[in-house]
Amino acid sequence: MKPVFEKVPMGLGESLHCEVVRGRDYGTRWHFHPEHQLTLAVRSQGHRLVGDHLGALEDGDVVLVGSNLPHVWHQAVDAGSEAEAVIVRFDEGFVGKEFMAKAEMEGVRALLRRAARGLVVQGKAREEVARRMLALPEEGRLERVVALLAILARLASAKAGEMKALASASYEPMLLSEDQDRMERVCAYIHGHYTEKLERRELAALAALSEGAFSRFFHSRTGRTVPQYVNELRVGRACRLLLEFPGRTVSDVALDCGFDNLANFNRRFLAARGVAPSVFRKQSQTAVQPRNRNG
Repeated sequence: MKPVFEKVPMGLGESLHCEVVRGRDYGTRWHFHPEHQLTLAVRSQGHRLVGDHLGALEDGDVVLVGSNLPHVWHQAVDAGSEAEAVIVRFDEGFVGKEFMAKAEMEGVRALLRRAARGLVVQGKAREEVARRMLALPEEGRLERVVALLAILARLASAKAGEMKALASASYEPMLLSEDQDRMERVCAYIHGHYTEKLERRELAALAALSEGAFSRFFHSRTGRTVPQYVNELRVGRACRLLLEFPGRTVSDVALDCGFDNLANFNRRFLAARGVAPSVFRKQSQTAVQPRNRNG
């Protein structure tokens, strides 16, 4: 998938750009920009695409996207609520090139190099970073710079397991492509109809390609076949339904997500999540149940 260049609306004299997004969607297309981006999905249900990695969005999701790494966040049309996010964009010299070159900043420089593949923040680091990011929109300009520097320092010192790379090591973005509108049409259609039966000929027609050419085109841009891409979207939706509607049967969830039979759903879910849907639901319910305390 080839992205479009986005100009970050940096204010006059600003070292970084901080904005709060609220709405039915994130208001962006598949895009890239030279600035690094740190995104906190305060409330969001849907999917994010970072490089060649497609992942489910959940409340509290924190991701650091490196310079010129294509990305887009999609709020599910049936999420039941609007998306809310805090997004910070900054270039590597936001505190000054000379300061960034100091020995004390080596950890941050290494972090930003790692962010070339996109990094999802997990565990305690995610909790700490999310808390700090929630306060950023209310900070003054200088305070924001100091706060962002503290956030990056925390991420630079993250323990094993607190940071996970997203895009594959071999991912090479194809920038400034004439194919942008073509992929936008196809992906917009898939995201709006992935619970339905999708015909390759319909998608190929949207892309103005033959079916064979479309299959090669889609795989070369996403690293996935259309069925693989659709299954990831469906499994992500299934996870949300299994958690939010404990009274619904697994069979109902499978049908609601576009799977034609329970066996296929179980097989796809197991391959994507490592456990069967029923086990996933049971484990998740156990995790959120309050523990009994003596005294």
